[in-house]
Amino acid sequence: MAYPIERKLVIGVASSALFDLSDSDKVYREKGVDEYRKYQRKKENSTLQPGVAFPLVKRLLRLNEGFSAADAPVEVVLLSRNDPDTGLRVVNSIEQHGLKMSRAIFVSGGNPYRYMNAMNASLFLSANANDVRTAVESGLPAGCVFPTTFTDSEGDKELRVAFDFDGVVGDDASEAVYKNKGLSAFQQSEIQNAMKPVREGPLARFFREISKLQRLERKKVKEDPAYVPRLRTALVTARDAPAHKRVVSTFRSWGIEVDEVFFLGGIAKDRVLRVFKPHIFFDDQVAHITGAAGATPSAHVPFGVANEPILGAVKKSSKKAKTKTSTLFNGSKKTAKARARSKNR
Repeated sequence: MAYPIERKLVIGVASSALFDLSDSDKVYREKGVDEYRKYQRKKENSTLQPGVAFPLVKRLLRLNEGFSAADAPVEVVLLSRNDPDTGLRVVNSIEQHGLKMSRAIFVSGGNPYRYMNAMNASLFLSANANDVRTAVESGLPAGCVFPTTFTDSEGDKELRVAFDFDGVVGDDASEAVYKNKGLSAFQQSEIQNAMKPVREGPLARFFREISKLQRLERKKVKEDPAYVPRLRTALVTARDAPAHKRVVSTFRSWGIEVDEVFFLGGIAKDRVLRVFKPHIFFDDQVAHITGAAGATPSAHVPFGVANEPILGAVKKSSKKAKTKTSTLFNGSKKTAKARARSKNR
């Protein structure tokens, strides 16, 4: 009988998101692929340090405790641009950190996110901005992790996940009204459509899957009152009154409960994120990510109208500016090619 991957919450994670590959990436960029291969072989038993997505992955996998392999609700699959030879160090590091990950895909420089649907993945995390942007443009749910100074606590067993609403959980139709017609038109539109659910955004399925895990935990509490739920969710949005009503009606129609909701109306999001302390925060606007990344692991979802002006600015920038900004967006062909072959390893 085939392994029931279709019944799992599956996330695909690139090694660049799971581990800190800054040293090996520097070797690749400065000395080329042959020296990179030698370096990885030499270091293949040297354990890589945790990356931005490591706390999230570790806690997601802990939710499988007490289940058989077939019944475990969570699966994390390594999706890597490496070949199996250069990727052996990553596999060894997964084992050395005690992560219960047994499935991996190596594509030898190809696009690993192509296999998301085959793996039933509802999320792909990578530090390769070009891969993430292309995946989202292809209709796949993905986020680009940003560097962070966040320090994980081994004594903290809870998993906390925070989402922006427009352009992440919901689509960007409301954001488009705001961008094109201004705040007054946006508020009027949201009042008129207060009871009309927003269409699903790029991470809506992952949001739903997280909600399913919470329902599973609530069921376990009923069966065992001593069980302490480990998963907590938050919505952190710039919406405020009167636009907040549509968020509530959307979640009602989806049958989803969120533990904490913040309607901030322009207040900097990192002010509440520093208190909630999520192990990952998803937002479609780089300005919000750069403000939050210092406080918490964060991932940019390059979706919709909020990203169009930035992408256009990158395309019109000088060659020097392109090289600098390609780590976030489009970049020159040479830079994009180099990052595609290295940063997602």
